[in-house]
Amino acid sequence: MKIVIDSGIPFIKGVFERYADVCYIPGAEMTNGDLLDADALVVRTRTRCDEALLRDTAVKIIATATIGTDHIDFDFCKKAGIYVQNASGCNAGGVMNYVFSALYGSASRRAIRLDNMVIGIIGVGNVGKRVEEMALRLGFSVLKCDPPRAEAEGSYGFVTMDELLRESNIVTMHVPLNDSTRGMCDFDFFAKMQPGAFFINAARGEIVDDDALIYSIPKLGPVIIDTWNNEPHVNLHLVEKVDIATPHIAGYSYQGKQNATAAVVKAIARFFSFTELFDYFPETDPDSGPIKLDLKRMSQGQVTSAFQYNFPIFTDDFLFRLNPSDFERMRLEYNYRREFFIE
Repeated sequence: MKIVIDSGIPFIKGVFERYADVCYIPGAEMTNGDLLDADALVVRTRTRCDEALLRDTAVKIIATATIGTDHIDFDFCKKAGIYVQNASGCNAGGVMNYVFSALYGSASRRAIRLDNMVIGIIGVGNVGKRVEEMALRLGFSVLKCDPPRAEAEGSYGFVTMDELLRESNIVTMHVPLNDSTRGMCDFDFFAKMQPGAFFINAARGEIVDDDALIYSIPKLGPVIIDTWNNEPHVNLHLVEKVDIATPHIAGYSYQGKQNATAAVVKAIARFFSFTELFDYFPETDPDSGPIKLDLKRMSQGQVTSAFQYNFPIFTDDFLFRLNPSDFERMRLEYNYRREFFIE
């Protein structure tokens, strides 16, 4: 048996070696020839799993250490009999941390008070739910727009996109990338937002029309972007315009990476009946566990300091702006941060 694994996935080296021949290859460099005799493939978003890569291979399962699956051609995989498993919810805590560190940090830089503000969450899956929970604990009002959930569960608790954009002081994106979300943040979308409203995208770059966002920035408040069109070849003009720019690292927490690796290992183990790995979880550094924050009776400035201490987002922003062409290297060499939470 042979397993091909993206060499950028942490905590996984040595896990499968007793069960199979294991080959580690950078995700963006994998070729069809690498997979001809591979039974399993473990990837991240940088590997486009389509017919060109998978045709005439022996691959039976793809496990992706990501929430998103837009890099996988499900139609081809279904025809080829390839099972696909993602790491649903693995980095939800890390992305939530990113949103609030960026929100409070950018508000502090611009001397914006966050009292009585409304956060509009577009896409309320694993990440969106975590953002909602933190927002409510911090005293924000929350509006939620998630048409698939509203259709399945009923409209109670959800609002329309137009209502959310009209009423929210902060708009944060947490949708998957698909035909209905690609380019959804267009000229009309930004025109409907409140003047001075925050805009945060830590979902997928392709949901935003870059030209529309650049045009709308003078009207908006702080703009925070972690995911970009055409990664790693990002729009440098947009990088210059936004308040916070980071190289797709919102979910890069220590816990998130552990969760992702555990998910793909369990998926492969269950598919091939490696029973010893059914409950696998990477070893945890005692000094890397999640951090509990006590924010009771803290001022906005004190909350900002607590968030920045635990996730110094402006360091990531500064390093990215120094050399945006190092996008991939910064992701691969990122020093995973500890997640924080409040009760």
